[in-house]
Amino acid sequence: MMFIVQPASTNPRSAEDLYYDAIERLADGRAAEAVALFRAALAVNPDFLDARHGLIRALDTAGEISEGITTALALIVDEPDDVLAWTSLSILYQHAGRVPEAEAASAKAKILGWKLELKNTPRSSS
Repeated sequence: MMFIVQPASTNPRSAEDLYYDAIERLADGRAAEAVALFRAALAVNPDFLDARHGLIRALDTAGEISEGITTALALIVDEPDDVLAWTSLSILYQHAGRVPEAEAASAKAKILGWKLELKNTPRSSS
């Protein structure tokens, strides 16, 4: 059987297509493939926040905890108020056995979540 490989430039895949393929791989337990696809999605669109979150999750699932921590920290630098990024960082620290850091990241996520909730709660005029 012969396979014909087309150059990538003739059939570029969108970041969204790559992202959804990565999600499917992750759901199927193929974390290493998901990591590669999330990275491909980010190569197409480096600002694709969902793909950044997906990459962190896939790295965790693939057992690439140190790289997951580095990736989560990089996301937090860009998005310091991202509750999910802080939560993911907490989970990764926990998986790395770094309990104090995990608790600190979890507390940060909770505080950010509360701030967001307060911001979105209408105030009564008494």
